[in-house]
Amino acid sequence: MSMLPLEGLTVVSLEQAVAAPFATRQLADLGARVIKIERDTGDFARGYDESVHGMASYFVWLNRGKESVVLDLKSEDGIAALKALVAKADILVQNLAPGAIERMGLGPDEALALNPRLIHVSISGYGRGGSYESKKAYDLLVQCEAGLLSVTGTPAEPAKVGISIADICSGSYAYSGVLTALYQRRGTGRGDVLEISMLEALAEWMGQPYFYAQYGGKQQPRTGAQHATIAPYGPFAATDGTVFFSIQNEREWTNFCEVVLGQADLAADARFRTNTLRVANRDDLHATIDAVLGTIPVADALARLDGAGIANAQMRNMEELAKHPQLQDRDRWRDVDSPVGPLRSLLPPVTSRETGVRMGPVPALGEHTEKVLAELAVDAADGEPSVR
Repeated sequence: MSMLPLEGLTVVSLEQAVAAPFATRQLADLGARVIKIERDTGDFARGYDESVHGMASYFVWLNRGKESVVLDLKSEDGIAALKALVAKADILVQNLAPGAIERMGLGPDEALALNPRLIHVSISGYGRGGSYESKKAYDLLVQCEAGLLSVTGTPAEPAKVGISIADICSGSYAYSGVLTALYQRRGTGRGDVLEISMLEALAEWMGQPYFYAQYGGKQQPRTGAQHATIAPYGPFAATDGTVFFSIQNEREWTNFCEVVLGQADLAADARFRTNTLRVANRDDLHATIDAVLGTIPVADALARLDGAGIANAQMRNMEELAKHPQLQDRDRWRDVDSPVGPLRSLLPPVTSRETGVRMGPVPALGEHTEKVLAELAVDAADGEPSVR
């Protein structure tokens, strides 16, 4: 493999759970050396479950390609080793509790005084300052604060997103922020301080419902798996499963009526002529569609939708995702080594003509402690720490 884009860069990460590990795993995939600092009990995500041959599914997903180093950060030796690593690192990432990094003497000002080229990255629940600065933040709680649950679920009950979406989006912004800061550093020679708030990251993703409510005068309703403002758009039962499809314009609506439903005259029905009318008459619309799709199997429904040029999907579970024909056709699966053996894992979603990715092993707790500490040496001439 040719040299990876981030090869030669060193990341030191005081990370736990999802947000920061998601950011640094993407850096590791692109070739950066990621030194993951853990306590003696490890990142608590190691204990979330035991579903991957005894390892946690969260940890396996988020930590491939990293080096695990156990340090006692309540000891002078542990802090000294951490500072020696940071002094020569390119990037420091942390999502510890508010104030923890400052108590270690590695807050933004102290860390950049030690290493002016350092990119100092902090992910927190609510950001520095403000009355929520010290408030505990977990993914579901941030989903609540960002208003996500107000638009997700059914009219009767809100529902959380089934993945750690606040963590993922804040980790994604941390990752893209690091890449931007690296590019900026090429010109300035200076590091930077990046702060990512989970609330602000997820609130950015809430832009459409915010504008809809702020300027439309009403809250976007919870509509289950149906789209709140487009109809038909969502799940419909066939005889042996569920299909999803979306009508985006009146041309598609006309095609849908003729090809899928076999009722060309329905396109001009006064209840359904525009999207606004279809949303207002959703119950009648769905009853009309169910009367047709509810009598045919999924394969036939998808064939009709494809024939009409209507975007559609089959609702799949995780077993079906693992066998998805498109992922197989595009050769998107690779084995990643781990302490419990090879684990079938998806390639990162960005492909490049010029370079590949490095999907390194998932580390055991403290697997690299001895190796990394052995690299720390004190130059006898000037007493400055170095990482060889």
